[in-house]
Amino acid sequence: MEVIPVLDLMGGQVVHARRGERDAYRPIQSSLVAGADPLAIVAALLGLAPFRTLYIADLDAIQRRGSHDPVIDGLRAAFRDLEIWVDRGETDVLSLRQRAARAAGVSVIGSESFSDVFALKRALAAGPSVLSLDHDASGRMGPPEIHDSATLWPERVIVMTLARVGAGAGPDVERLTDVLARAEGRKVYAAGGVRDPRDLDALADLGVAGVLAASALHDGRLDGPTLIRGLAASRRIRPQP
Repeated sequence: MEVIPVLDLMGGQVVHARRGERDAYRPIQSSLVAGADPLAIVAALLGLAPFRTLYIADLDAIQRRGSHDPVIDGLRAAFRDLEIWVDRGETDVLSLRQRAARAAGVSVIGSESFSDVFALKRALAAGPSVLSLDHDASGRMGPPEIHDSATLWPERVIVMTLARVGAGAGPDVERLTDVLARAEGRKVYAAGGVRDPRDLDALADLGVAGVLAASALHDGRLDGPTLIRGLAASRRIRPQP
């Protein structure tokens, strides 16, 4: 099972996401490195473990308050071995196609950004993408059809429970179990609530392909040795002494 670090970007800094309450987000305070500079944070995360994927939420773009495209381009140039998934809340098919033509990474298509399932289907078809099935404290976000019909899902699907992000409440096992039962071999990723190695073990046993994590990486609950052992097992490599 892959662990994917999350970078939440707002106002040019990495912020600490909690429960999807975006107006309350503040710059991250990490045990890995001082400050909230995106380049320094990613370098510190890669010093913790050799992650192969990075998830970025451009919160300014999602809230239609600007864009972190220059920052993301800089990260892509600095860390060429990382596959970078970016959620910009983008719904425009032409823009998504232009990004695909520039080989500008993998777009995360979040259900929360759409009211119409046909527009969402066109966005998924525009280029390399991952679907995020978004949920807030009230339940499912976006068109009901995208949650109900697995035939609309691409090969990689995130189950995003915003109310559990940064909350220390544990993963949303009930929703993950439901999605996994209908996924028909698609890779399912858990987002929100991962606290410690026991959660990783439980999700691996459940059949989850990967986990998006932030708080537990920055405060040390998921440390380097734990992550490297997991990577070694998943890649069939020998951990370094």
